Amino acid sequence: MLIHGACHCEAVRFSALIDPAQVSVCHCSDCQVLSGAPMRAIVKAAIADFSLQGTVQTYTKTAQSGQRRDQVFCPVCGTPLYGCAALNPEFVVIRLGCVEERAQLPPQRQIWTASAMPWLGDCVAPSGAA
Repeated sequence: MLIHGACHCEAVRFSALIDPAQVSVCHCSDCQVLSGAPMRAIVKAAIADFSLQGTVQTYTKTAQSGQRRDQVFCPVCGTPLYGCAALNPEFVVIRLGCVEERAQLPPQRQIWTASAMPWLGDCVAPSGAA
């Protein structure tokens, strides 16, 4: 599936060819902190199938394993766009919140569920438009 995305201010745009079966929700503590949310929806794309327009900013974090991962975001509005290996990335992990087709991409699995917030199963029903 071809997807399109942009940051909030639209200074950065991208497109990617993805497999919808690869959409995940990650509950790891890094995703929680870096997204500002209790989880983050993501999808992988091969670097060869990813096209980026605009200038991005990168923050490189070191995981507990010692692996270095680039966290890529818009330098103007701060929208998190994707992550990838710091050296020689083979794929990008796109942040689903900035993908135009996100409503068509339901997560197929959840990962790092041991770090999931214990109250997620108790979430209340939506109360209408905000």
